[in-house]
Amino acid sequence: MTRNGLTACTRRSFLSRTLAAGAAASASNIMKPELAHGAGKERLRAGLVGCGGRGTEAAIDLLTADAYVELVSMGDIFEDKLQKSLANLRDPQFLMDASPKHAAEFTGKPLAELVDSVRKRVIVDPEHCFSSFDAYRKVIASDIDVVLLCTPPGHRPEQFEAAVDSAKHIFTEKPIATDPVGARRFIAAVKKAAESKLTVVAGTQRRSQKEYIETVQKIRDGVIGEVVGLSANYLSGPVLHVDHRDPAWGDMEWQHRNWYSFVWICGDQMVEQHIHTIDFCNWVMGTHPRSVVASGGVAWRPREELYGNIYDHLTADFVYPNGIHLYSACRQFPKGCYRKVWNTVVGAKGASDGIDMGSKGLDPYVQEHVRLVNSIRGDIPYVNDGMTVAESTLTCIMGREAAYSGMEITWDMIMDSKQDLQPKTLDYKLAMAVPPVAVPAKYEFV
Repeated sequence: MTRNGLTACTRRSFLSRTLAAGAAASASNIMKPELAHGAGKERLRAGLVGCGGRGTEAAIDLLTADAYVELVSMGDIFEDKLQKSLANLRDPQFLMDASPKHAAEFTGKPLAELVDSVRKRVIVDPEHCFSSFDAYRKVIASDIDVVLLCTPPGHRPEQFEAAVDSAKHIFTEKPIATDPVGARRFIAAVKKAAESKLTVVAGTQRRSQKEYIETVQKIRDGVIGEVVGLSANYLSGPVLHVDHRDPAWGDMEWQHRNWYSFVWICGDQMVEQHIHTIDFCNWVMGTHPRSVVASGGVAWRPREELYGNIYDHLTADFVYPNGIHLYSACRQFPKGCYRKVWNTVVGAKGASDGIDMGSKGLDPYVQEHVRLVNSIRGDIPYVNDGMTVAESTLTCIMGREAAYSGMEITWDMIMDSKQDLQPKTLDYKLAMAVPPVAVPAKYEFV
């Protein structure tokens, strides 16, 4: 037993502990992780893969986090997305509106000066703008030190693997896969990244947020007593990126432009969005659940092509190896319905919402990039978030599959699952039938 009754549980959970312990043990031996252009305050060259809203914001966050970073290469499967992102990154008003309001205090510069600095370090020339399904390979092959992987998550395992194989430091958005086969592929690349001391920072930004960091430590120190239960809730609105289909779009182009409606590329809400609150619970518990039962369905989403094949609500009861239960609920209901995102950790002597015992810090979306750059330069111990975000992604996939199938799903079942949702061919005009919405007892877990 560990502090607060938490157990070190499975051999697979042990992998993350081993990776973290090995990195900590060797940190004193790392003078500076190797950079393509040197060490210290020499400029880092970054590339962006995935130029939607989150990718654009990630680029701004990275450029805000360190004045010696330049964005030099960008890629997306859509030219219009890339050009819109590039235009926004060069637009002072857009940057003024998008920049964290206290980032100026962090940098010691007035906001207008910070915005000007960010804009001037976007030095992407036309020869380093790539729009194709293999754009990520072209960005990675550019003369860059670090790559931001911000595409829809169905593509994450292949892109992450390619970045590691090319010895790039990585910021990867969450989740890291939409199926178990992809998650295991990602995990294999995480281990390779650790061997090469390639920094990996994940977009689970709560782990970079001072309020959460301090509160989790106090929970582990026993301030609320032994943890006896947890809840995770993500009640939000629907996420739809387009409201019509252009007749010129083939099925694959359509599904990419409307990616949040299709399980293969988004993973459903529990995997793509609710991962933040579930990742927090795994962090508190120090491991992943051993099993889950779940339910869900479609309450309001019409059975139309626009709405794809994801659920609009899921609830789950996860059980950790020490018997502690996590109650989980997420939904995407239309405007006018109650919306809130929160966690509760119940202890024998009190409760916490995860931030109530912490102090205010830098915007976590910027702070995660501060960690990224500081780890690359060797200013802090080596950082590799790969295993924790992979375990949380698999936890969410486990919950989704329990809801879809109506079965109890265990950690070993999801780790052994042969589910592989990814198309074997990528082509804008590729015909892709949309699988039906999952029906428990009819849906097959593989």
